[in-house]
Amino acid sequence: MRSRAALSVDEIVAVLGAGKARPLSPGQRVTQLDHALQTAAILRREQPDDIELAVAGLVHDLGQLLPGARDETHAVDGAAAVRAALGERVAGIVALHVEAKRYLVATDDNYEGKLAGDSVVSLGQQGGALSSAEATAFLARRWASDAVTLRHADDRGK
Repeated sequence: MRSRAALSVDEIVAVLGAGKARPLSPGQRVTQLDHALQTAAILRREQPDDIELAVAGLVHDLGQLLPGARDETHAVDGAAAVRAALGERVAGIVALHVEAKRYLVATDDNYEGKLAGDSVVSLGQQGGALSSAEATAFLARRWASDAVTLRHADDRGK
């Protein structure tokens, strides 16, 4: 497989397929592939006219399945892997989905309490809640609102 910075569509499908053998987190019955499909299905149902958002949901955790995967960098690594094949918007949404979680923790008092256990653990590894200035900067980024939409589907797709 080529560098994660330039996967083909066939390679993306192969990486996703490998996720059927990987649990989403230790001890969990939901696999990486199940989670990808569930997240994409939620987005497709809720935003039927936005195919790119559903595709972003499908590949949002692809970075978790790449060689040398690290939870702290999986969003950026996954975005780099899909950008050439799936486009800037899909890659941009994927790149921001972890920051969207950090944004929601910072701005919604009830959000962290709704996170699955694995998401709470990874939140600490990913830098915790955004500061007020970081939250403002996040909202100004292109595709930030799409990343928040993806993040909500991500939480439900487990």
